[in-house]
Amino acid sequence: MLEYENQMFLDLLHEDGLLIAAKGLGLESLLVSLITTYNDPGNLVLVVGTSPKEEEYLLQHLQENEVSPIPKKLTSDYSVGERSNIYMDGGVLFVTSRILVMDLLIERIPVDLVTGIIVWRAHRVIESCQDAFILRLFRQKNKTGFIKALSSSPMSFTVGFCKVERVMRNLFVKKLYLWPRFHADINTCLSARKPEVIELHLTMTNSMKQIQMAVLDLITNTVQELRRSNNTIDIDEFCPENAISRAFEKMVKLQLEPIWHQLSIRTKQLIADLKVLRTILEYLCQYDCVTFYNLVSSLQTTEKAMQSGGWMLLASAETLFVNAKLRIFGENKASPTKKQGPQSSNKEPFTECKLEENPKWLALSEILAEVRQEAVESKDTEKCLIVTQDDRTAQQLKEFLMFGAQPVLQRLFYSTVAVKFGIPTPSTLPGKTTNQKGTVLKERKDKKGKAKGKTNEEEENATLTQIAKKYDFIGKNETEEDTEEVEFMEHLFLSPLILVQPLKNASDPLSLNKILKEMQPKYIIMYDLDLSFVRLVESWQARQAEEQVKVYFLVYKGTVEEQVYLTNIKREKDAFEYLIKEKANMIVPEYLDGKQDDHPDLIRDAKKPSETVPQNQITRKGGQVEEPQKEQRVIVDMREFRSELPALLHKRGIDIDPVTIEVGDYILTPDICVERKSLSDLIGSLNSGRLYNQAQSMTRFYKKPILLIEFDQNKPFHLQGRFFLSSDGSSSSKDVAAKLQLLTLHFPKLRLLWCPSPYATAEVFQLLKTDKEQPTVEQAQAITAESNPDADIEKFNPQIKDFITKLPGINTKNMYTVLNRVTNLVELMTLTQEDLTDILGNSKNALALHSALHHTMKQPINQDAVRGRGKFTKKGVKRFRK
Repeated sequence: MLEYENQMFLDLLHEDGLLIAAKGLGLESLLVSLITTYNDPGNLVLVVGTSPKEEEYLLQHLQENEVSPIPKKLTSDYSVGERSNIYMDGGVLFVTSRILVMDLLIERIPVDLVTGIIVWRAHRVIESCQDAFILRLFRQKNKTGFIKALSSSPMSFTVGFCKVERVMRNLFVKKLYLWPRFHADINTCLSARKPEVIELHLTMTNSMKQIQMAVLDLITNTVQELRRSNNTIDIDEFCPENAISRAFEKMVKLQLEPIWHQLSIRTKQLIADLKVLRTILEYLCQYDCVTFYNLVSSLQTTEKAMQSGGWMLLASAETLFVNAKLRIFGENKASPTKKQGPQSSNKEPFTECKLEENPKWLALSEILAEVRQEAVESKDTEKCLIVTQDDRTAQQLKEFLMFGAQPVLQRLFYSTVAVKFGIPTPSTLPGKTTNQKGTVLKERKDKKGKAKGKTNEEEENATLTQIAKKYDFIGKNETEEDTEEVEFMEHLFLSPLILVQPLKNASDPLSLNKILKEMQPKYIIMYDLDLSFVRLVESWQARQAEEQVKVYFLVYKGTVEEQVYLTNIKREKDAFEYLIKEKANMIVPEYLDGKQDDHPDLIRDAKKPSETVPQNQITRKGGQVEEPQKEQRVIVDMREFRSELPALLHKRGIDIDPVTIEVGDYILTPDICVERKSLSDLIGSLNSGRLYNQAQSMTRFYKKPILLIEFDQNKPFHLQGRFFLSSDGSSSSKDVAAKLQLLTLHFPKLRLLWCPSPYATAEVFQLLKTDKEQPTVEQAQAITAESNPDADIEKFNPQIKDFITKLPGINTKNMYTVLNRVTNLVELMTLTQEDLTDILGNSKNALALHSALHHTMKQPINQDAVRGRGKFTKKGVKRFRK
């Protein structure tokens, strides 16, 4: 461990707390140290908040450090009995939040024996999440165990009112540890062993400069128009500097999503325009001229112009479109028209076109040439890591290194732009033949003889072989399969080994950590700047003190790319300065750690005399002794623990029984069954017909079935806008509304419950359970889709019952009388009107039913034939002329 990492570890080990560090400073090593310290069968430590890939990385790191026993991962693959045995064995366990909540509620885990809980990604712990539920259950029954929380997202604690204080309250910790990059210990440690950094300030081409200026003008105009048209909204952070940052979308979502349905169409168009313009700037700095032109040309349509807020009509937009085309066709060649299609007399006028090359590609070639020269001089096999922003850029760089710039650009041109304008494709394109491998591979093949004579140790050979087989190096021959190990090794030890890796990998967030550790590159080329990776390289270099790594920065000087990077640094610095001030002014109650009985969050219901007032102090009111309220209980289906509602119900003093039930999601009383649906789930269930079957089962087995439609608390409580039904009365909106109406008409007993948030749902559930009988788990589990209910009200065939309820004259009062006194439909058809009057008890209903069964229905009158025959009087009564 580094010096500052050791100090982090000692601080957190000495006293529980929340530790917030800057991105890329290696919190994973701190987590490994905590796990190693408590990894003993005499302890029972639970780790929550980690993803499967992170757990895999941590377990691999522990195995390499020869830690024994290796911690286990508890998932749904283990049975109930196996989980109980694993808990009793002790040690460190990675447990998913859903499983741990159920085990704590059922008391399958010995809570009093738990040594402590380590929380990863602590910034996500809000009051209604599963991790907060776990900590509350843990602290209610365990007053001695530790809680240690880690987070590397300081900006998440600056959003909202007293966010850091609320998170600390949910974590039950009293200490706050802050470790920014400008911390004295971190600065001293990383400055002692710094990598050799070479910044290459590149210059954009003239066309790229014109495009950037035009897009920045469009962003400025759009932001000004947005601020001008929304005077009532707090849009102080809506500025051009923030609009070019990737965090702008989160900022807009946080502020405007709750009132999105109240915004004008103009405002929504302007917000969408800012996203489009920011995407254009990203494409300009990252991708080639052909890819950029394809994006811009896709926006230059009538449909896109109608959807935008009007930026395409400005002069800067014309500058954007013209210069994007100049990068493809050049200034001396006119852009192709419809007349210059395949029938044009010109003979392949664009076969020799000179497409504008990306300046970063040229700089990358020069860097690799320098790296190759150094590798030749050192007579050693060096490894070079090229880091890009995404997979698309990484794939383009691989093709560029294999075939060169113009072959790659021409292949893209003839596969996209040429097809659009009808330009004939040449018979052979560069980069398609198998014998063309580019200058990089050619030089390596020429040096094959030198590579054979290179002598390395066996351990080094084996390590390089494993690395080359695991990762896709550019130096590996991709067109011909190497059948022999000798031939593979000949290609392997040709220096340098080049690996192109994207920064963002959704499937494995720690992929770069693994690559740096396994590959041990001597050269790192940052094709795209990223703050987290810069810190990661700094900490990795500090650990690799024996050899200095060489880092190349490729950045367009004085451009949006540089500004975005500097803005990210500033935002993180401002976040830590805000947290430092909050820590200085923070009032920390003595009960905040939850180790005393006076923590307000541990008192589940303040209205319970049994929990707040001792039995010998119960007072008399009105001459009667105030009796303690009975314990309330709700049966919850296990699949519902993905939502926030069970945690909020438990906090209100309602006991939770997590079981698997087939009918409904929540059983409030023996008569009340609730099926919970979010908006997206509601639409999917209506379209698939699943909600009909669920409503049918609930109405069949419960007297009071309820369909709960629960909204997100961060979104508007409104059935219009982009979240559900559109306000333009489209067919899709009408379909969803019609299906909801049809559902309520078909099941009259079904009640709809609309709740704006899970908090409101928990309050309504508590009101519905007031003075009601509590449900039992045995009864709820006994009800299945195939079971026969014992109630006399449900002894009839449900299909026949549904048919009878739709007949005229049949209502809820006489429906069961008909079902009890009439054997079948044939007998019902033979009854006279007098018999039906005797059964229904109403002559009017009997006449309606008899007429529907025996009289021929007349064909509806053609409305076109009688159109215009009537007139309206002043009172609005329509009379027909005779």
